[in-house]
Amino acid sequence: MANYLIIGGDGKEYGPVTDADVRQWIAEGRLSAQSRAKAESDAEFRELAQFPEFATAFAPSAPAHFATAPLSNDAWLADIATREPELKLGQCLTAGWSFLGANFGFLAGAVLLTWLTYSFFVAISVSVPLAGPLILLCFYGVIMGGFYLACLRRLRGENVSATEVFCGFKGAFAQLLLTGLVTKLLTEFSACCFVLPAIYLAIAWVFALPLVADKRMLFWPAMELSRKVVTRVWFEVFALILIAFLPMVIFQVYNAIQTGIFFFGLFEEANQNWQQLAQLIPSKSGEIQHLTFKATLIGQFVLLLNLFYCAGVIIRAYENLFGPKKP
Repeated sequence: MANYLIIGGDGKEYGPVTDADVRQWIAEGRLSAQSRAKAESDAEFRELAQFPEFATAFAPSAPAHFATAPLSNDAWLADIATREPELKLGQCLTAGWSFLGANFGFLAGAVLLTWLTYSFFVAISVSVPLAGPLILLCFYGVIMGGFYLACLRRLRGENVSATEVFCGFKGAFAQLLLTGLVTKLLTEFSACCFVLPAIYLAIAWVFALPLVADKRMLFWPAMELSRKVVTRVWFEVFALILIAFLPMVIFQVYNAIQTGIFFFGLFEEANQNWQQLAQLIPSKSGEIQHLTFKATLIGQFVLLLNLFYCAGVIIRAYENLFGPKKP
């Protein structure tokens, strides 16, 4: 029986594995016809589609696409509920760089398209009072759900283009919208009352969008499944998110300090009188708008850079927690 070496979607080499292992990975969707492999006796890697022994494994079937992704089934849910979650923190953090290196062209296009789309809605949120921020909250889930699904399919070895980040607008639109809106609103409402519950929820629901995008789950079951699984490895996921999004975390802390200093200065100018402060703020609207615009601009630039790394981290963590167990 021949053994094979496989190049995974993260650019790493796996194996040697048997032909039975390769067939199983193809059936699980972890390998595609474009995945590169070679027999131990071969000199060079080539696409799996070029191996006659795997021709039947790639028989014509419905194309893997967002709109036709299968619904979550009871067997998969039962497996996720009973097995011990393994996040593998080090592997996930390393995957951020390996996924970037192996898929730089795809990721450059995917990140740029996602960032431009998100920036468009950010501009609306800043320009349109009241309705603008709500519109941003609604479309956040649609934008990021499509981005995560496109990256997941690339990790699994599928030949997808950067424009697949828009798949959230074509399939499960309502559920992605609701997932983004509900998770953000509940988290921010919790933050207004107590900070710690808000932090817990923000981490617990981090995989809700990928679950809706990948498994076509309804928004609330996806939020609950993410929460239940993450709760069992919460501190590991917290460390993962903190490290992966460290540039954004640093910026948010810096921005909070700068905003606090600005409003403390206004409070001092108002002689530490709340009534005078309320009267002073309208006259400072120009400075407040400038501060908001500056923070938004810097924040979007930091997000653009951060997405290149955190994409591989999040999807690798998702696969470890919710994907099929490796043989």
